[in-house]
Amino acid sequence: MDATATTTTMTTTLAGFSREAVEELSRRKGDPDWVRDARLAAWETYESLPMPKRTDEEWRRTDLRGLKLDRLAPFAGFNGAFDGLASLDGAAEDGGLAIGSADQRAGLVVQRDAATLHAEMDPALVPQGVIYCDLDTAVREHADLIRQHFMTEAVPVGFGKFEALHAAFWQGGTFLYVPTGVSVELPFRSFALSQEPGASVFTHSLVVLEEGAEAFFVDGYRSETQDRQSFASAVVELILRKDAKLRYVQVQDWGRHVWNMMTERATLADDSELKSLHVALGGKWTKNSIGSHLRGPNTLAEMLGIFFADGDQFFDNHTWQLHEAPHATSDLEFKGALKDGARSVYSGLIKVYEGAQKTDAYQQNRNLVLSRTARADSIPNLEIAANDVRCTHGATISQVEEEHIFYLQARGIPRTEAQKLIVEGFFRPVIDRIPVEEIQDFLQGAIARKVGF
Repeated sequence: MDATATTTTMTTTLAGFSREAVEELSRRKGDPDWVRDARLAAWETYESLPMPKRTDEEWRRTDLRGLKLDRLAPFAGFNGAFDGLASLDGAAEDGGLAIGSADQRAGLVVQRDAATLHAEMDPALVPQGVIYCDLDTAVREHADLIRQHFMTEAVPVGFGKFEALHAAFWQGGTFLYVPTGVSVELPFRSFALSQEPGASVFTHSLVVLEEGAEAFFVDGYRSETQDRQSFASAVVELILRKDAKLRYVQVQDWGRHVWNMMTERATLADDSELKSLHVALGGKWTKNSIGSHLRGPNTLAEMLGIFFADGDQFFDNHTWQLHEAPHATSDLEFKGALKDGARSVYSGLIKVYEGAQKTDAYQQNRNLVLSRTARADSIPNLEIAANDVRCTHGATISQVEEEHIFYLQARGIPRTEAQKLIVEGFFRPVIDRIPVEEIQDFLQGAIARKVGF
């Protein structure tokens, strides 16, 4: 179905976060009582938790002082008029979306400023019990599933202060549910766009795969750069039951005015498999918290990441590989490139719980520095409470070798093109593992633009 947003005009302007703002958001959305009560309870949790400090290990290298929460509209789509988009093609063209053709996807949800512009699913999946829709529709039509899974198991409301704020103010988002034994090969695609100046966007992705189910989910976040600060808070919950298999791809390309926080947690039951890729290109300031909880034996979590920072961008990636059961495997590789005065922080933890014997865990972070003023910090960590495991980690930070540049220039290749080839070669092993051609093409173009070619 297509949904065209109607124009809504406010008589007052809301700024800052408060209990009254939670109540106003809930009223405007027409939340059922149980959703409103959950929002208010989350707000109470948010108020009870302390703001992160630089003395906290996870925030030691991350400065929050530039985020002015009291100056932001607490939710999007309500300050002034919202004009919507006339068609899916218009959304794709204006938003630069790689939506693919209808025969290349199992479903598509496009949202802008938390309003759903387009939602569809392959009709052949309906008799199989598959659900794919925006989160507001899911709350109305599948309340029992949402109440069971939304911020209860993967990312609980009390996970952290900003996760509690998200639980109070979530607006947009997507819900995917695949029943027992159902396999869907084509990707489900979800795009969150933002254009309202000074607004906050709280988008939520909830994916539940029942026993033996298989699916492929793509998340995309994008906006043009504006002259007023905005705040984006995303929570991604990936719940895999026994023998389920999920491929998850996330591409973040917010404008340079956005302060972005993203928390993702995957829970893996016995014999399940997760293959994930995270791409961070946009935003002024980004803090990602990405974790896989291998709770059952014989589980597999493959966690890949690409980031490219330029200008004064700041990227902070924290990852967790949590092995709670024996005979499980996790394989993580995050690669980043930096230029100009950009800075990145990577901190990863492999944690093996007592009794999680025969764990096989690998963690690697590689950084390519393209200028003297860019900086990358990398802190890999191990915490092992079992005695029969294989766990390895490593980190590298290096500059482009001038010899390599000279070699290419000596063969008639201009310096900028030579840098582009080297950076593409650096990222190529990860890009080649993406099974969607449009995403590969998008990344290649984005890398070329970042290098300056």
